[in-house]
Amino acid sequence: MNIFTKSTLPLFFCGILSLTPLSVLAQDKSEEPEPPPPPTLDDEAESLQELLEFVKRGQVRENRENDAREARFKKDKANQNNALNRAKRERTRQEAISKRLEDTFEANDLVIAAKQKQLRDKLGSLAELFGHLTSASGDMASNFETSLISTQHADREIFLNELIEKMSGSDVLPSVDEIERVWFELQREMTESGRVVSFDATVAKPNGDKVEQSVVRVGTFNLVSEEGKYLTYEPSTGSLQELARQPSGSATGWAEDLAEATRGMHTFSIDPTGPTGGTFLSALIDSPTLSERWHQGGYIGYAITAVGIFAFALAIFRLVVLSSVGSKVNSQLKTGRSSTNNPLGRVLKIHEDNPSMDTETLELKLSEGILKETPNLESGLTLLKIISAVAPLMGLLGTVTGMIVTFQAITIFGAGDPKAMAGGISGALVTTVLGLLVAIPTVLLHTIVNGRAQRIIHVLNEQTTGIIAEHTEANLGN
Repeated sequence: MNIFTKSTLPLFFCGILSLTPLSVLAQDKSEEPEPPPPPTLDDEAESLQELLEFVKRGQVRENRENDAREARFKKDKANQNNALNRAKRERTRQEAISKRLEDTFEANDLVIAAKQKQLRDKLGSLAELFGHLTSASGDMASNFETSLISTQHADREIFLNELIEKMSGSDVLPSVDEIERVWFELQREMTESGRVVSFDATVAKPNGDKVEQSVVRVGTFNLVSEEGKYLTYEPSTGSLQELARQPSGSATGWAEDLAEATRGMHTFSIDPTGPTGGTFLSALIDSPTLSERWHQGGYIGYAITAVGIFAFALAIFRLVVLSSVGSKVNSQLKTGRSSTNNPLGRVLKIHEDNPSMDTETLELKLSEGILKETPNLESGLTLLKIISAVAPLMGLLGTVTGMIVTFQAITIFGAGDPKAMAGGISGALVTTVLGLLVAIPTVLLHTIVNGRAQRIIHVLNEQTTGIIAEHTEANLGN
C-alpha cells in the first residue's frame, strides 16, 4: 500500500535537498578540500546553484562592458567637441584670409586697370600696327601650314605661332627683330615660290619605310624625290610621302630628268594646285586606268570582250582567205586554161567539160557552180553581222544591271555621297562602251569582208555571162 500522498511529496523532496548540506558538515573539518574552479559561462550548469552563479557572473560582465562603452562614448563626445571647436577656429581664420585676399584682389584689379590705361596711352598708334601685324601673322601661318616650302623651312610656323601668342597678351610687346622677321618670311615665301631647289628630307615609302633622300622642290607646285618619284606633303603630320601610284606617260621621265639635273632648263609637269599639297596630281593618279575600267565591266564586260576578240579574229581570217582566193582568181583571168584551185577555174571547168551543151542547160550548170562557190565565199559574214548587232545589246544589259546595283546601294546607304554614286554609274556605263567598241569595228570589218566576197562573186557572174554569150554565138553560127 502506497503511504505517500500528494500532501507528503513536497516534504519528501525537501528532506532530500536538506540532506546534502548535513552530509557535508559531517565530514572531517580537519581535511578541507580545495575549492572547485569557478564555473564559466561556457560550461553547462549541473545544479541550480551553478546556474545562479552563471547568471550573476553574466550580469557582472555586462555591467563592466556597459561601463566601458559609456566611458568610450563620453570620451568620443569630448573629442568631437574639441574637433568642432578647432574647425570653427579654422573657419574663422580662413574667412579672415579670404577677406584679406579679396581686398588684395580688388586693389590689384584697380592697379591692372590703371596700368592697362597707361599702356594704351603709351602705345597710341602702335596698337593699330600690332593689330595688323597679328592679322598678317595669322594669315601667313595658315598659308605656310599647307605650303610646300614648309617642308624645307619648318621653323617659320613655330615662330609665327609664338609671335601670335605673344601679341595676344597685353603685357609683352614684340621686338623690332620679330617684326622685321614677319616681313622677311613673307618675302621669302614669294621668292621661294619661283625657285627649284634641292634639299634633304625624310620620305615615307608606300610600304611604310622612312628614308633620308634628296628632294627637289619645284616652287610651291611639286616635290620630286631623287628617284624621280612624285611626293605629296601632309600638313597635319608635316611629313613627305611618296605617291603609291605615279603618273603615267612622259611625266615620270621628266621627273627623273629633273631629279638628276644640276642646272639648265628642263621640261616638267607641274601641279597647278601646288599650295594645297598636290591634290590635283593625286586626283589625276587616282583616276582608273584602262585596265581598271575594263575590270569594272564585270562578267558581262568580259563576255563582250571575248565576243569582240572572236569577231576580230574571224574577220581577219576571212580577209586572209578571200585575199588568197582573189589572187588566184586574178591569176585565172590571165590564163586560158581552167584550174580547180579557185572558184573561177572550177566554174570554167564546167564549160570545158560540156562544150556541146545547149545554152539553157549550160546556163543552169554555170549558175549551179556559182551557187556552190558562194557559201564558201560568204562564210562568216552572217556571224559578223550578228555580233555587230548583239554587242551593243550586251553592253546595254551590263549597264542596266550595273544601274540596278547602284540604286540598290543608294536605297541601303542613301545618296549622301555623290562621288560614290557617280562611281557606280560610271562603272555601269563601261559595258555600254565595250559593246560599242566591239560593234563599230565589227561593222567595218563585215563591210570589208563582204566587199571582198562580192567582188569575187561578181567576177564569177561576169565570166559566166561571157561564157554563155560566146556559147550562144557559136551555136547560132553553126
